[in-house]
Amino acid sequence: MGGCFSKPKPVELKIEVVLPEKERGKDELSASGKGSPRAYQGNGTARHFHTEECLPAPHSYPGPQDCVEAAVCHVKDLENGQMREVELGWGKVLLLKDNGEFHALGHKCPHYGAPLVKGVLSRGRVRCPWHGACFNISTGDLEDFPGLDSLHKFQVKIEKEKVYVRASKQALQLQRRTKVMAKCISPSAGHSGSTNVLIVGAGAAGLVCAETLRQEGFSDRIVLCTLDRHLPYDRPKLSKSLDAQSEQLALRPKEFFRAYGIEVLTEAQVVTVDVRNKKVVFKDGFKLEYSKLLLAPGSSPKTLSCKGKEVENVFTIRTPEDANRVVRLARGRNAVIVGAGFLGMEVAAYLTEKAHSVSVVELEETPFRRFLGERVGRALMKMFENNQVKFYMQTEVSELRAQEGKLKEVVLKSSKVVRADVCVVGIGAVPATGFLRQSGIGLDSRGFIPVNKMMQTNVPGVFAAGDAVTFPLAWRNNRKVNIPHWQMAHAQGRVVAQNMLAQEAEISTVPYLWTAMFGKSLRYAGYGEGFDDVIIQGDLEELKFVAFYTKGDEVIAVASMNCDPIVSKVAEVLASGRAIRKREVETGDMSWLTGKGS
Repeated sequence: MGGCFSKPKPVELKIEVVLPEKERGKDELSASGKGSPRAYQGNGTARHFHTEECLPAPHSYPGPQDCVEAAVCHVKDLENGQMREVELGWGKVLLLKDNGEFHALGHKCPHYGAPLVKGVLSRGRVRCPWHGACFNISTGDLEDFPGLDSLHKFQVKIEKEKVYVRASKQALQLQRRTKVMAKCISPSAGHSGSTNVLIVGAGAAGLVCAETLRQEGFSDRIVLCTLDRHLPYDRPKLSKSLDAQSEQLALRPKEFFRAYGIEVLTEAQVVTVDVRNKKVVFKDGFKLEYSKLLLAPGSSPKTLSCKGKEVENVFTIRTPEDANRVVRLARGRNAVIVGAGFLGMEVAAYLTEKAHSVSVVELEETPFRRFLGERVGRALMKMFENNQVKFYMQTEVSELRAQEGKLKEVVLKSSKVVRADVCVVGIGAVPATGFLRQSGIGLDSRGFIPVNKMMQTNVPGVFAAGDAVTFPLAWRNNRKVNIPHWQMAHAQGRVVAQNMLAQEAEISTVPYLWTAMFGKSLRYAGYGEGFDDVIIQGDLEELKFVAFYTKGDEVIAVASMNCDPIVSKVAEVLASGRAIRKREVETGDMSWLTGKGS
């Protein structure tokens, strides 16, 4: 893992891993459960791993000149459970001590670059303080999401009571490690009417599923199709930085998909799924057969149904183009946001510095009320009002008025008229599952796809993940829930891939999400639906607080601002299977959380 041994430098990094016969058995099973005749002919076929795209790879041995080694501390400088950043000249390393052993890893979270030293070390992994991604301290591997890449792991040795770390200079500068992946060796890839794995939807769930299959050595054909015109991108950023261009948002470059044989069909709409014949039909008539299918279609935004809904310059934000157009139209003009949920409030916050005026229309009496409760909602509302955002609460839009076809005014049910040159609608979404209605794949009354813990639908070989599913939430007594969040979609995508390969994985991740407004972040972990009380520690007015959401005697979720890494700590406690009782958070004594108490 970016380790350095003084061995001669190989000229080329194409590695063939020949698996012993018995290991090949389970790996060779194609997704249909039968050995794929296309991928493996005859006996003793070598498995090809090409690692030139993800240097330095575990099998590359940089020479001494590519390495740097330094004494970074005395063995007694770190207690068990402590972490610190140490400097190696070419870059920093995260050094930590766990169960008497030292480990050295990349120091920044590959997702958004958070300093992991400020995170949480627990149960053999480090959890990011910002968005909750987890990394195994023995391997550096990503174990919980968000993000796609792992950390480099560096060599540690102890000599004469001193701790030495040795690392390749390249690994120190890269700060991320893409796992070794198989390539597609299916001869029909790219041009035949059948694929081994078909993934409908190229959000986080679809992409993580495809990458996990390749990381696990799967070398048959994978086709990923999306309604979007772009390769998979970082959708949560759309509402947080509306100016971002699609290239800046891309999760992987074009070359990545080519290198690993993950075929992406853009602007491709599936209209029917024929589960009996294992075939999908696209809008343009193209048909594709599959062995295993993942449905990750996401959701479609709800739109306004009022008079004038067809006027120009009214948007739901689904694509980078939508976001960019909103910013262009709002510059120096009047913007109205309908809906004070995450999307609406993020857009409102972003536009305050660009627009002449920003107004928010919401049916509830405070923003985020159902999600964060009255008191936290009010504190956030105040922050917005201090930034000149005007709120029209407990009302809705009754008409959109235009001048020459373009939006001019938003008329509210309270009969107020608000000037508007651009309007963004963020009033929720519905699962984009209309194309499945006649398919025999089970949908619930709201259009969600129910799945089990292995993300399987009612049809064998058909999986579903992401915003369009309901699944059993392990630590809330397997209650069937829908959690339309970025981190959860990643985790579900991985479970699907593992089960396509018959690894019997179950979804067990603790939900984690975040929002960012005016340069301040709010983090949230757990599942707070149905909370009956909120216990707040800290100062709401100063926006430096922790809010615990309880139901009966149990803490079911936590939100915080300016109190890192407390949300990551709570997520770790919940992930360990320990229940947090209401009385533990009522006292204000947080020792149970920092591990100093019982």
